[in-house]
Amino acid sequence: MIVAHTRAELAAARAELVAPVGLVPTMGALHIGHAALLAVARADCVSVVASIFVNPLQFGAGEDLDRYPRSLAADLAMCDRAGVDVVWVPSVGDVYPGGTPQVTVAPGPLADELEGAVRPGHFVGVLTVVAKLFGLIRPDAAYLGEKDYQQQVLVRQMSVDLELGVDIITVPTVRDPDGLAVSSRNIYLSTTDREQALGLPRSLRAGQQAASAGADAVLTAAKAALGPGLDVDYLTLRAPGLGAVADHGPARLLGAVHVGKTRLIDNVEVIL
Repeated sequence: MIVAHTRAELAAARAELVAPVGLVPTMGALHIGHAALLAVARADCVSVVASIFVNPLQFGAGEDLDRYPRSLAADLAMCDRAGVDVVWVPSVGDVYPGGTPQVTVAPGPLADELEGAVRPGHFVGVLTVVAKLFGLIRPDAAYLGEKDYQQQVLVRQMSVDLELGVDIITVPTVRDPDGLAVSSRNIYLSTTDREQALGLPRSLRAGQQAASAGADAVLTAAKAALGPGLDVDYLTLRAPGLGAVADHGPARLLGAVHVGKTRLIDNVEVIL
């Protein structure tokens, strides 16, 4: 496994890779959810690249950029076990050599809803850094987690609309035995916080189970199951592409909550 830090090191390593090349973009603090992404990429592709970069452009004022968990040695060990060929671990200066970019990706109206309504400008930062990774690494496919559902919808739309030629592969959410979706931010949770946080997956399951009675019943059941201790940003039912939900067929139930000082997101498929 090659660990590249600079753009020059990445370019030299990329030149030796055999297609198809799969990219797993991460912010580090890797967990079993990332391991699942790496495993699918490894099974699909001849060559696998992982990036580890905490992207300042997608963090807003007052968010956890400075305290976002970092565990590079453990991350590299996981990548090595997964059979990754190249890991790019750039500095902010390597990704943004001219400082804050003057040209960024406009993510469209969906970026102002759900996560974007709570975190203004977040998806400008996400799509801009992903576009830069696609340009520098030139992958054939990129592997994203279903937990960040709105993110993968927007990245897929960017790849299509801007003719980037990268297939976006979504890998199902990985959960701990208690049902909580794995996340790098879960380490912030105290024991009490975690017990309260379980209200989010419990809510989503309750919504799923009420699906035969229609969209209103899904939301009613989901809200009733949330439990105490959760400050809800949103709990909503959308179409798979995150437009308005139809009366019948597949839909997506999405929620975002605060537990103590930690913000968690999750979603599940619902069949109406």
